Amino acid sequence: MAELLLELFCEEIPARMQPKACADLERLMAKALEEASLGFETMTAYATPRRLALHIEGLPLAQDDVKEERRGPRADAPEKALAGFLKSTGLKREDLEEREEKKGTFLYAVIERKGRPTAEVLGEAVPHIIRTFPWPKSMRWGAASSSLSSLRWVRPLQSILCLLDGAVVPFEVDGVASGDETKGHRFMAPDAFKVTGFEDYKRKLEKAKVLLDAEDRKEQIRKEAIALCLVNKVGLQSDENLVAENAGLTEWPVVLMGEFDEAFLEVPAEVLSLTMAKNQKYFTLLGEGKKITNKFLCVANIEASDGGRTIIAGNEKVLSARLSDAKFFWDQDLKVTLEERLPKLNDIVFHEKLGTLANKVEFVAALGRTLAPYCGADADHVEKAARLAKADLVSNMVGEFPEVQGVMGAYYARREGLDEGIAQAIEAHYKPQGPSDECPSNPVSVAVALADKLNSLIGFFSINEKPTGSKDPFALRRAALGIIRLIVENNIRLPLGLFLQHQLTLIGDRGFGRGADVQVIGSAFRTSKKQKIPTNLPYDEPTRELIEFFADRLKVQQREKGVSHDLIDATFSQDRDGDFVRLLGRVTALQHFLNSEDGANLLTGYRRAANIVRIEEKKDGKSFDGEVNPDLLSDAPERALNAKLGDVRNALANALEAEDFEAAMRALASLREPVDDFFNDVTVNSDDARLRENRLNLLSEIRNVMHLVADFSKIEG
Repeated sequence: MAELLLELFCEEIPARMQPKACADLERLMAKALEEASLGFETMTAYATPRRLALHIEGLPLAQDDVKEERRGPRADAPEKALAGFLKSTGLKREDLEEREEKKGTFLYAVIERKGRPTAEVLGEAVPHIIRTFPWPKSMRWGAASSSLSSLRWVRPLQSILCLLDGAVVPFEVDGVASGDETKGHRFMAPDAFKVTGFEDYKRKLEKAKVLLDAEDRKEQIRKEAIALCLVNKVGLQSDENLVAENAGLTEWPVVLMGEFDEAFLEVPAEVLSLTMAKNQKYFTLLGEGKKITNKFLCVANIEASDGGRTIIAGNEKVLSARLSDAKFFWDQDLKVTLEERLPKLNDIVFHEKLGTLANKVEFVAALGRTLAPYCGADADHVEKAARLAKADLVSNMVGEFPEVQGVMGAYYARREGLDEGIAQAIEAHYKPQGPSDECPSNPVSVAVALADKLNSLIGFFSINEKPTGSKDPFALRRAALGIIRLIVENNIRLPLGLFLQHQLTLIGDRGFGRGADVQVIGSAFRTSKKQKIPTNLPYDEPTRELIEFFADRLKVQQREKGVSHDLIDATFSQDRDGDFVRLLGRVTALQHFLNSEDGANLLTGYRRAANIVRIEEKKDGKSFDGEVNPDLLSDAPERALNAKLGDVRNALANALEAEDFEAAMRALASLREPVDDFFNDVTVNSDDARLRENRLNLLSEIRNVMHLVADFSKIEG
């Protein structure tokens, strides 16, 4: 078995493109080998700023020989049929074999193909891969760039190394011929050298100051960074993305420490970190109390003769200019209050059918007031925070660093002396933005975050802009998951279904989403802040769609916690006002119940009863859901079951009212024995029509009583 080493050496490959380039090279080569019927044992791609390499082990030196038999026409077939068969096989008439069969004598072609050498296959496959490589951005260069047929590559391709078991695989791509040479570090080892295989290649590269494997470069960055931090008694702000990016920018990473003027520490820490990481690829260093210090780490791509002093000085100078800009933005922003920024929100369109950002703020503020009592928050603080939450979007800082939206608003609010709860709510109103993101717990923060996300869902569903398939341009799925977390993790008893219907009714009364002036948004929802949510509103279609959307998101969230989707369906159908806290309490109890022996057996009994009733209803063309006549209960087991059903119905009513779902499950469990006895001893389809109908009504009552807890027909398995 043979080894393949391929290296495509070029000018700097952007760090962000390197991981995908490795994956694409492996994918394209694996496809080419599969099409050529060439197997392999292992394949690994590597990338540095100046090279894309591939190492394959376990390649055969040649394709297997192939012997193929094809059955042709009969021996006495017309000439045209014979000619067509000969053309398809590439043989002559005398090369065919005649074989006697039951239906006559037929012609057979026996085709033998000698397997091609692997080097020959690779000599065709590699140039094709190079020419069709899917770089996100590529270029042409030199005199050949005037031709649209010339090679496109991420950066000018300088050399190709391609060895199969140490021998060069010969081919050429746009004047670049394959060979056995490569180069090391651009500055520290620029001369070309020959290699004989992968181990020799990797060893010589390291000697030439190139770490081929990105993981080795990452580890070197981590190791040197930690060592410098220990010596200087500072902490490293963890950022694995920044480690990976620096590994993609260097072939021989050298970590250096610099510092900046302490006066810049007046600028918010988040902005300092972003300036260093985003613009300069520097690491933030922390001191006591994990506060940011005026020191930073940068990663050079060279071992400088002066120990890096010149490099550090240059980086300090560049960073000083960047931080000066940030401080200027900060100082300018402090001259304008959040309230004074609000008129500018009228100039920002949130959505053409939903109005401006100012309209959204009005909407969110009114929703927040309505939600405040459910969250245990001060309604005035909620409205104030909601009105100011988007104001920092028109600040200089957020204009430069969109990542700090909300965070900067909180800084400005504290500088203005606003209540701390309001400042926290401004900072946290976008949260949680994912399953690992922190969920707000401050009541004002929770109310504003809920209002902001509900605003998006209500608004976009009202104008029929709903997620479809994998498309979710307005991140409504993430908003719904955030709402679920806010409600469940803060134990908020909000009847979400009724709440949504109430808000959508207010919108509908004013024609929102049906061509009305978008200015009605604020007035519609401000009227809601003094209204209680009715408990008897029927759900219209938009509300049903939203409820189903939330149910789907809840199933996604709970699946990660080990809860089967059918339990959500079974419970949601019986608890449709959308109180997620109560619903999940019921789901948990139901899951424990069904995992017990009583629960599993009762589910079997339920299905048997439901199936019998369904079959007989179809046969008779009528429903068996009437009252059970106790005078027609002739057998002891059916009398016992009827009595137990009455007791369980009463017990369930009390338990569900008290939200004691464990008690409700215990009540259901008590049905197991009488249900089993009924099926063991009672014939449902009695010859007496009156007894039969009464017993079918009794089976239907089993279903009705159990449905007080959940729709057991939706439970799978």
